[in-house]
Amino acid sequence: MSVLNEETVENAALEYLRELGFSTAFGPEIAPDTLLSERSTWNQVHLYERLRDAIVRLNTGIDPASVNEVIKRLERAESQNPVAENRRVHELMRNGVPLERRTTDGQLRTDHIRLIDFEHAENNDWLAVNQFTIIEGKNRRPDVLVFLNGIPVALFELKNLADEHATLRNAWNQVQTYRSDIPSIFTPNVVTVISDGTSAAMSSFTGTFEHYAPWKTMDGREVVTNRPALEVLIKGVFDQQRFLDILQNFVVFSDEGKGLVKRVAKYHQYWAVNAAVESTVEAAGPNGDRRGGVVWHTQGSGKSFEMVFFAAKLMRDPRMNNPTLVFITDRNDLDDQLFGEVFAPAEILPEKPVRADSRIELRQLLRRASGGILFTTLQKFAPEVGGDSNPVLTDRRNVVVVADEAHRSQYGFT
Repeated sequence: MSVLNEETVENAALEYLRELGFSTAFGPEIAPDTLLSERSTWNQVHLYERLRDAIVRLNTGIDPASVNEVIKRLERAESQNPVAENRRVHELMRNGVPLERRTTDGQLRTDHIRLIDFEHAENNDWLAVNQFTIIEGKNRRPDVLVFLNGIPVALFELKNLADEHATLRNAWNQVQTYRSDIPSIFTPNVVTVISDGTSAAMSSFTGTFEHYAPWKTMDGREVVTNRPALEVLIKGVFDQQRFLDILQNFVVFSDEGKGLVKRVAKYHQYWAVNAAVESTVEAAGPNGDRRGGVVWHTQGSGKSFEMVFFAAKLMRDPRMNNPTLVFITDRNDLDDQLFGEVFAPAEILPEKPVRADSRIELRQLLRRASGGILFTTLQKFAPEVGGDSNPVLTDRRNVVVVADEAHRSQYGFT
């Protein structure tokens, strides 16, 4: 008869990750001063040899001095704000580490040194480690850490499903303890997972308990209810190519009035955005019908940030040839909210959105050859007074119109 305890949940998590192609290691076996040590000190959170190997593998011809400088840049704090530091490192993981180097003819140029291969997941080093002790003022031991090329990108806090006091909230409380006692583990963190053995939820490490949410599907087609929630979350999020997609396209930092805020997409946002991007690319193609489709939402489902993720990913998609996105609402207050409170502060967008305050300005903005995120209201598309038709604003196929609140005010309007 098997004994249900925290170790059972931990071992299950490791097995799910192994099924996804992860290597696994036991923290005490790679600790400092062991035969298989991968750490020189207890406060070290990166696995340097794995990181060095990845930098060399992903950047042809890089010299050892440059590798050292990249690692220094990765770890050199620029702020006392943990969210700002997390943003800094996240951008380095997404875009590479800018490094000034001198060419053979003596010219200085800036290269972006890749830490991660986003196109080929198999070129990266994927490792899950359980019982990884960190001493940083206090001695703490997260249950499972996921390393991507030696960088700790995910933390799991798992509770004993047989202990009635080991709740999901207690797991979240333990994460808050880690934030206080071993803050360096969260500087490169992408996602944090909590589980009580029955339920499982994920969020940014900064998320309140209410913002942690389950991941309910492994393939985006159906909600899975006949498997453990932790298995569904791990296989839904940590599929290697999917995790890279989440890291690159589904984490948004917003510089809001209350400070810097980090958000990670929930499962329905992730799948809806990817489906919408593919549908839009098809609709914009030579044989497309120019109709991207409709996404339905319930109230409070995170529609506004789903639109941010969609805009960011679509604009970076090379198949769209640097598109222009036009977001339309049917009320000024909705326009103010979507533009001012959601899009304008979002740092994931490749360029800052602008608002068309008049019909003339809208038409001028739409004359651009490529790019741009434009906001306007439906009324600005109305015919001129005395006219009976709308002028053609553009004949480009890569202008994407997104209508928010597309209900009665849009019926019959073409």
